[in-house]
Parts: sequence; structure tokens; C-alpha cells
Amino acid sequence: MRAATSALVNYINVLRAEPDAQAIMADCYTFTLLTGLILTYTNADVPVTLNGYVYAANSILVDGLKFKCAAGLEVDQQQITVSARATDTVGGVSFLQALRNGVFDGCEIQRERAFLNSWSVTDTANPIGSVILFKGRVGTVDSIGRTSAQITVNSDLVLLDLQMPRNVYSPACQHVLYDSGCTLIKSAFGTAGTVGAGSTGSIINWSGASVNFIQGTITFSSGINAGVSTNVKSAIAVVSLSLSYPLLNAPSAGDGFTVYFGCDHTLSTCTTKFNNLANFRGFPFVPPATYSY
Repeated sequence: MRAATSALVNYINVLRAEPDAQAIMADCYTFTLLTGLILTYTNADVPVTLNGYVYAANSILVDGLKFKCAAGLEVDQQQITVSARATDTVGGVSFLQALRNGVFDGCEIQRERAFLNSWSVTDTANPIGSVILFKGRVGTVDSIGRTSAQITVNSDLVLLDLQMPRNVYSPACQHVLYDSGCTLIKSAFGTAGTVGAGSTGSIINWSGASVNFIQGTITFSSGINAGVSTNVKSAIAVVSLSLSYPLLNAPSAGDGFTVYFGCDHTLSTCTTKFNNLANFRGFPFVPPATYSY
């Protein structure tokens, strides 16, 4: 059973009393990125205003996210198709390219059905009510083509699939770098730079390169890769940064970026590189496993 306003319940009861009556509905899709950016789209031919957001029409089309009701804690996993044009962009990058670059990793997706009195501008700006049909998170991006992509979406019950017990004793630190347990402020360990001449999708030539950035991240602020983040695999001091995975588009000389320190989660790195020993959550002196044969 889904919660609904009294106005929506009355509207549905009126429709049930009139066999020939047809409901006017618009499916509204909300994408909430990990950065906090919220993107809203509707399958209707006109924009719909819902919950304070304007859902864009004639833009991104989503096929899937069906309503399912079942007993138990089984994770509802669905594959959806997202269609987009080259003119549909996220932060200046085409929607499908942003999807390919990992911008939507961990993104929350919600399908909500809005009920309207008519398709007039007045009514689409003031729906009678709405019902949430599905809410989940992007699991994997299965394939990306020129005009569409297939994505596997998991319901929020996937959050229950956590490793237990929570506290694991191991030599490496259990914190994620810059999380609340680590306490380090990411911006304090970032350095701005520009792409040097001769760079490729895998190698960024930059005179500011340092071994401190190994296992760190780099986020581009301008150029064709604006908004794209990727990991730094290795570095040659004062020469270049090597990326873990090649960029979809090679950057141009002069493109701006910010690169952040990386961490290998060892006691030595936490102490000498970050001076953060007080928050180290590893157990480097745990005896190694022994085996009997």
C-alpha cells in the first residue's frame, strides 16, 4: 500500500465510480547524485512541477522501474533503459558520457507518478497528488550506446547487504579517506593544475606531479572532461600522473583540474603523510595467519 493525500484518494474514487473516466498521469523521475545535484525528468510532453522541482519534458526518457510489492527483504533488482540526446547534458557533458564517466555511480533514482486534472499549464504546475512507485540506487551500468544505456538499479534494501561484523581487525585502516571517521578535509589536500602539452587519456603531463597523489583522485574543472573524476594509478614527480582508467576523451593542453592526495591505508602513510595517527583505524600489529599442514 502506498501513502496518498486525501485529494488524490478522492480523485481515484471518482474515477472508479465513472467506468469511462480516464486518469491523467505523468511519471516523474528524480536522479540524486552523490554530489547533491538533483536532476528531474518526466515522460509527459509538458513540464510537470512536483515537490518544488520542475520535471523537464522532451528530454531524458526512462523505461523501467516498475512497482513491485512482495513480502520479505529481497532486493528488487531491475534493468532500465535510459535514452538521451547529445543535447541533454549534465554539467556541460552529455548525459550518456557523464554516465560512462561514473558521474551517476551510487546515484539515487526515484519514480513518482503524478495525477493531474488536465494537461494545461495551470494543472501541470499543481498536480492533485503523487505516489512513489520505486526508489533505489544505480548498481551497474551494463552497456552504453550512442543514444541509450542499460542500467541495473537496486532497491534501497541493498543497503542491508553490508559486511558483518562492522568492526574488522586488519592491519590496514578501515576508514575511507576523507570520510567522517578519517576526519581529514579533502579540500585541504587538493592541488589545482592544468593539463600539459602531449597529454593523453591515460597520462596527464603536469609539472606539479608528486608521488603524494598516487591512489588519489583527479577531477577536471574545464574542457571536454569537465566534471569527470578518476583515480590516479601512479605518478612521476614533476613529470606526469598516470590514470587507473583512460578518459573517454583525451584532455587538451590548458584544461583545468584538481588532484587530491591518495592513501594506501597503512600506519606509516597515516603518520608521515597526513599526521592523522589519532584517527588511524587499523591494527598493524595483528599476528599474521598461521597454517598447519
